[in-house]
Amino acid sequence: MRVATAQLMTSTDKKANLEKALEYIAKAKSAGADFVILPEFYMVLATPESGLRPADAAEPLDGPFVTALAKAAKENEIYVVCGVYESKEDDPKRAFNTTVFIDRSGCIVQVYRKTHLYDAFKYKESDTIIPGDSEYKVVETEFGKIGLLVCYELRFPEIARQLVLQGADVLFVPAGWVKGPLKEDHWQTLLRARAIENTVFVCGANLVGDIFTGRSITVDPMGIILSSGGEEEALILSDIDLKRIERVREKLPSVANRRPECYISR
Repeated sequence: MRVATAQLMTSTDKKANLEKALEYIAKAKSAGADFVILPEFYMVLATPESGLRPADAAEPLDGPFVTALAKAAKENEIYVVCGVYESKEDDPKRAFNTTVFIDRSGCIVQVYRKTHLYDAFKYKESDTIIPGDSEYKVVETEFGKIGLLVCYELRFPEIARQLVLQGADVLFVPAGWVKGPLKEDHWQTLLRARAIENTVFVCGANLVGDIFTGRSITVDPMGIILSSGGEEEALILSDIDLKRIERVREKLPSVANRRPECYISR
């Protein structure tokens, strides 16, 4: 399977962002990709610095932004993963930080509302975002089983492990990883850690520009970086051989060696 991570810059112009998303979906298809991952909340730049709130730009899932992504997925026969702001009728001041997973026929096969919000490093995402209560479930595709988690959730290994115990072969991680002391190092270290401890592939698609770090990477089950991006916009291609998981687990059966009876659940 070939995965394209679209490392992009977003802006306050939602229409321009959508046009660029459609362009990169077509580019990914032309490059032979089966999946294209766009970053977290790519729909629009809604940060304290931008002056735009998530709720100001949020749409329902049947709104024009997601509808256009679904149409592009169908036209290009490619899976599309993208972060959007989803509106909630009874909460005009906040929105969901939602990632949609669209299949090659243009159908939404998963709606994941970010559960662990970025209330850290003097930032409080929960001021403008509604915490989701999405179940952690894999998406079954003809290529393999895909698990989805978002940005800050890399810091919670329980999420990745739950997905892997459901048979996830690859974890997709759309992100808007914010700059700061050691943050770029944390981003790549955590992506590699989730891959190594679960012996699966992990694909991180990050924003660039404004306050974001870029450095999107795809990591194999032994923690080897297969592809990477810098600080600029790029379409990053990775060829993933799922048989590599079997070969690694023959040498490193750490998931099979778990002893759940020894773990205290709280």
